[in-house]
Amino acid sequence: MARRGPAGPTGAGVAVVIAAKNEAERIGTTVNAARTLPGVDLIVVVDDGSTDRTAELALEAGAMVLRHSRNRGKGAAMESGAEGVRALEEDEGVEGALRAPRHLLFLDADLGATAKGAAPLVEPVLEGTADMTIALFPATRMRLGGHGFVVRLARDGVRRVTGWEPEQPLNGQRCLTREAFAAARPLAPGFGVETGLTIDVLRGGFRVVEVEVPLEHRATGADLRAQLHRAHQFADVARALAARELRPALRRTWRGVFGRPRSTVRGRSRGTGRVARKNRQE
Repeated sequence: MARRGPAGPTGAGVAVVIAAKNEAERIGTTVNAARTLPGVDLIVVVDDGSTDRTAELALEAGAMVLRHSRNRGKGAAMESGAEGVRALEEDEGVEGALRAPRHLLFLDADLGATAKGAAPLVEPVLEGTADMTIALFPATRMRLGGHGFVVRLARDGVRRVTGWEPEQPLNGQRCLTREAFAAARPLAPGFGVETGLTIDVLRGGFRVVEVEVPLEHRATGADLRAQLHRAHQFADVARALAARELRPALRRTWRGVFGRPRSTVRGRSRGTGRVARKNRQE
């Protein structure tokens, strides 16, 4: 969806940000695969309250690791990762001049070796033809049926608010410029982060495209735990949509009440007063 001209500074690199909780089984493989992607020279893993060896194994694989002492949710982990990239770039500054800010590539921790297939997400952003790319997994190109109620909620909500209908609105594999990311902060909490990110970036006038990539992650399943996960996800997406649909209405109300010219307000007050006096005389 074309929105804006060339994005980002020439020669900007790419920082991979991976939010992870109890992903010791796959995190090392995911980090190693991500290191092979074009332009990637930094990988930040945010350990979001893990109780296993996720942080240790990410460090062994060569990632910079940030830790949350307790689970704070995906949105908070993404914010922490981006802040970690910014802080590192400040330290890299030479004689007070910062290097070109890296673009951000967000990947799920459970992609494993398939993370090396994320290159098509990076290329449009590096080339300046897109401000944010969203992954389309081949297995999910078809619209989901009755079990895709969370996907439908997010897809319909994004279309309602922005006019653009994404095919996979909940896909967390995304690459975006720092300017586009800044326009979406603060991120929506929890599992509403992808829906809120899409809406806020589009509202900022940036270009968003979906790109098919050969990535795979662990299936959610259909047991009780999976159903509870979907219910939590549904609630987070609904909150993200409600907040973004409410803001324009609140702004219109604020302008309507407080944004009128002072003379107009005074005129209406005097008119109302005259009507009241006339009614009393009658």
